[in-house]
Amino acid sequence: MKKEQDYIRDIAEIRTMMERSSKFLSLAGWAGIMAGIYALVGAFVAYSIFGFNPQEIYNPSEEPGAEFSKVIFLALAILLLAIGTAILLSFRKAAKKGEKLWNPTAKRLLINMSVPLSAGGILLLIFIWHDLIGLIAPLSLIFYGLALFSAGRYTFKEIKTLGLIQVGLGLIASCFVEYGVLLWAVGFGVFHIVYGISMHFNYEK
Repeated sequence: MKKEQDYIRDIAEIRTMMERSSKFLSLAGWAGIMAGIYALVGAFVAYSIFGFNPQEIYNPSEEPGAEFSKVIFLALAILLLAIGTAILLSFRKAAKKGEKLWNPTAKRLLINMSVPLSAGGILLLIFIWHDLIGLIAPLSLIFYGLALFSAGRYTFKEIKTLGLIQVGLGLIASCFVEYGVLLWAVGFGVFHIVYGISMHFNYEK
């Protein structure tokens, strides 16, 4: 009986070691929560203060009510805040476990995310150049979702689910452009918070 328990324990330890070597497990739940809060605040400012809410796909940035340059800087600020927070909290989580944040698995995760994110970013710039402002929110959701789904094989399985949700919201936003900002807030804001809370209680408690 004791030998069987030892075998089970050894198998569990081997499985844990293999998972740590093949998956990036330093993502912090609070990073998702904070990213969601940043997104909700940003969506509120863009909509209520800057008046950014495209009603059609073609929406020249010089039209009244859309201080588009300020919206761009706001989006960049949210992105930098979210990335910075994720790095800081993930670093702390890795340090508590005595692990290195930057390892081969983290590199693979970053590479898999960078391809769809880079392609999406370039496409968004092209669309902005052609004043196709109404597609910014939908496409950012779609390409971000694809990036998460692609990176999901190297981290927690919930990341893939979150990615599929973002893609789905992006497709819906493409059909209903007038709700693009709202759906963007739901995807980047609400679902990030839900994901972060789930990760915190499932893996960090």
